[in-house]
Amino acid sequence: MSLRGAAAVVGVAERAPTRYSGDETLLAALSSIGIDAIEDAGLQLDDIDGLITHPIGGVSQLVPATVAEFMGLRPSFAEIVDLGGATGAGMIWRAAAAIHAGLCSTCLCLTGTTRKRRAGGKRPASNGAPRSRPIGHDRSPQAEFDFPYGMLGANIGYAMLANRYMHEYGLTDAQRAKVAVDQRKNANANPAAIFHAERLTIEDVLASEIIAEPLHMLEIVMPSAGAAALVVTSAERAKDARQKPAWLLGAGESVTHSSFAQAPALDATGVGRAARVALRQAGVKPGEIGYASLYDCYTIMVLLTLEEVGFCGRGEAGAFVESHDRTFAGDFPLNTHGGQLSFGQAGIAGGMSHVTEAVRQIQGRCGERQIDDLELAYVHGNGGIIAEQAGLVLGTAR
Repeated sequence: MSLRGAAAVVGVAERAPTRYSGDETLLAALSSIGIDAIEDAGLQLDDIDGLITHPIGGVSQLVPATVAEFMGLRPSFAEIVDLGGATGAGMIWRAAAAIHAGLCSTCLCLTGTTRKRRAGGKRPASNGAPRSRPIGHDRSPQAEFDFPYGMLGANIGYAMLANRYMHEYGLTDAQRAKVAVDQRKNANANPAAIFHAERLTIEDVLASEIIAEPLHMLEIVMPSAGAAALVVTSAERAKDARQKPAWLLGAGESVTHSSFAQAPALDATGVGRAARVALRQAGVKPGEIGYASLYDCYTIMVLLTLEEVGFCGRGEAGAFVESHDRTFAGDFPLNTHGGQLSFGQAGIAGGMSHVTEAVRQIQGRCGERQIDDLELAYVHGNGGIIAEQAGLVLGTAR
């Protein structure tokens, strides 16, 4: 079954990322951003009969029901998506599938993360997802196969990916750094970006502290707080929407592992599998895509994704970023909002920012950074350490 043209995104709302979020609860943040997205679509609360959210720290069960009650919604379809950074993209096709199946006609997709500054210099708390249990009580595969050997966070996993790629294909530090630099130029044109006012050069990136060899600090996202919401509606209702519809033309997904030690390969992830399904559903080839919105928790992730989606060949990503201008005014626009590296990674909402930017580009609402004559966009979401992947093709025409 293809979802091509079954539904479209017609409402979008997003908060500018901030380092910390104050005392606002996540429920309040989700409710507020959801109402903004509904208003953007020109709809009312009563028009919403579908709801998709993600795990919320402090709400151990009945999460969609809790959010619906808080907002005053009475959905006929409710879902919770837990795909890490792929959650936002995963929400969109699930909303379209529910609409196509007749379970609802208009679905609200909500993402958000709050971050509170703790006293005494301790690590800030984030309630965008349930907190893990202490390692001593953890029975997960990570506790058995990853943690005892020093795999204590994503930095180490993505550094291993970068080292493997460098060994196989000779990638240079400067090529990785250019990923961050081009995206910072995009952020400089986006007033909502957390690093909007700060310029960046390749020399700056290479001079920043090495966090996990070979990755420098400025190749790694800075966690922030924020929220983003989208309204997905049926083809029939999209005709009367206030905003230009961003049509879902194709979607794909792939989950390969949880523990990084169990990843099937470091040079062939689920990114490609999800992309092939999405592109096949849409009936398009990578070369027809006018805008790429690719998950960028680390610079190496962008390079791997460029190859696996098919924008360049295996081992060619370093040369590809050197030879292409990936800014909004360039020949291969990528992450025009600045990407999470420069826009900000607001937890699950950080992954959703790739969807919101693609929707705005398709709708022609990006102002200075708008891509001319754009017809097709590809969106990628990535969860865990290359564990969960989602791909979307969005278009101006059904």
